[in-house]
Amino acid sequence: MLDDKGEIIYIGKAKNLKNRVSTYFNNQVASSKQQTMVAKVANIEVTVTHTEGEALLLESQLIKRHKPRYNISLRDDKSFPYIFLSSNQDFPQLTFHRGAKSKKGQYFGPYPSAGAVRESLKLLQKIFPVRQCDDSYYNNRTRPCLQYQIERCTAPCVGLIDKPTYAEDVASTVMFLEGKGSLLIEQLIAKMEQAADKQRYELAATYRDQIGRLRTVLEKNFVHGERGDVDIIACAVKANMACVQLFFIRNGQHLGNKVSFPKMIGEYDPAAIIQAFISQYYLDKPVPYELIVSHEPEETGLLADVLSGLAKHSVAIAHNVRGERAKWLQMALTNAGNSLLSKLADKQGIYTRFLSLQEELGCTETPKRLECFDISHTQGDQTVASCVVFDRDGPVKSAYRRFNIVGITGGDDYAAIYQAVSRRFKRLKQGEHEAPDILFIDGGKGQVREAQKALAELAINDVMIVGVSKGPDRKPGMEKLILVEQEQPVNVSPGASGLLLIQHIRDEAHRFAITGHRQRRGKVAKQSVLESIVGLGAKRRQLLLKQFGGLQGIEQAGVDALCSIDGISKQLAQRIYDNFHHHDDH
Repeated sequence: MLDDKGEIIYIGKAKNLKNRVSTYFNNQVASSKQQTMVAKVANIEVTVTHTEGEALLLESQLIKRHKPRYNISLRDDKSFPYIFLSSNQDFPQLTFHRGAKSKKGQYFGPYPSAGAVRESLKLLQKIFPVRQCDDSYYNNRTRPCLQYQIERCTAPCVGLIDKPTYAEDVASTVMFLEGKGSLLIEQLIAKMEQAADKQRYELAATYRDQIGRLRTVLEKNFVHGERGDVDIIACAVKANMACVQLFFIRNGQHLGNKVSFPKMIGEYDPAAIIQAFISQYYLDKPVPYELIVSHEPEETGLLADVLSGLAKHSVAIAHNVRGERAKWLQMALTNAGNSLLSKLADKQGIYTRFLSLQEELGCTETPKRLECFDISHTQGDQTVASCVVFDRDGPVKSAYRRFNIVGITGGDDYAAIYQAVSRRFKRLKQGEHEAPDILFIDGGKGQVREAQKALAELAINDVMIVGVSKGPDRKPGMEKLILVEQEQPVNVSPGASGLLLIQHIRDEAHRFAITGHRQRRGKVAKQSVLESIVGLGAKRRQLLLKQFGGLQGIEQAGVDALCSIDGISKQLAQRIYDNFHHHDDH
């Protein structure tokens, strides 16, 4: 369904198209939300598929791509992270991985978040000290690093452990990640007793400590009654908001949980939300053998068939579960409810700040959308402007933008603000984004005048401009608010929650600008150092950066290591080395 601007506002599927669509136009059957949506419908486009399963997949793909206003749609669309163990080295590396599985080695997971992977890697490092450093760092070590000193690595980089012993730690790590914790403990007990019989008491003590740590970790993460791969999905709904809690269980171990707040207009039944979640979330991600859900979706059979086809193994969707499985489902429901209450409290707190902002600035209506600009540079070089956006739900990160400022005198913040605001609001005139109610500028009267000038040239007169000056002592809470029409700064009530909102958006704009400036400066630094080397073309520069993990790795590499890269001769390697070390003798 499309509105009069041609934008998609709803996507749906149906076995019987006539029956489904007619319900939307029957005021006696349609809900108030459906009636509001239908009032905006100007056109309906239809795509016919061969099977109902194809229709479900197409619906999910289109909702994820277009995120229509009246559909339930997920905000998070990242790929799952994994733990990766390399297999093409004498001393394999254990590391975090996200993306295509193109490297040679084993992948363990998926995990619900990057934090869950890093927590697992930290635990593994304490039990089995398999190296986790980058290859570029590992290949250029001449003495053990700090990880060896704190007993979290055995320093294979400098030969302090032999291959067979290191391979034992790798094999133990694999068993742990494959969920064979009990078998692993039995093996370690046998090794401990064998070492004790041979009076190798230090080695026996090492095995004893590993067993103790393993038992602690397994007791914490083991899911009683679950031996396979299961996801537990629970949904809580309140005040037109929903929370979906997802628990990951792999090989009988709880790997962590993930929380999602689907975007939706109006109230939905939890079963409908879970159906939308499953169809969108698992569309391009690994699917376990079983999903346990708090509310049974209307099309459970169809979902199971489609997911089985995607996963190339049978997938079951269970609702009425007992025993330990019921306890885990209840825990997921409790977590979903608590997360939803926290989110609602945050949302209420943000809305209160918007009301306070209206009062402090004397706005006739409560603002709905705020934007803030900031400028970052180093002595005038690589100037970057940031634009961050807040609405009544908080930061709208998908609407953030950065602008590389060019063609101005270095350090001219006035010209930078003028250019950034002009470029941003030209796109507004082209219909690329919504207009803010208030435009905040991090700066004083000069910056505010430049922003006003840029908007006036574009004939935009309905946006309030507010300068945020840090005040004489540059302390939080002492900010001065500068309005276009007023000579004196606005007197803000001390401790007003609206001022906290201003500080939040100003700090976020500052963070976003600094991050962009550092990235731009770093990119230029990398290019300039390598581009100055005669005979080193673009392809070889990229190859070097990729092989050594960045400029720092290249700087630490010796001539022989540089020669090992395809296309780099001994003479070129020497030039690269000299370029980084020509100051060493001075």
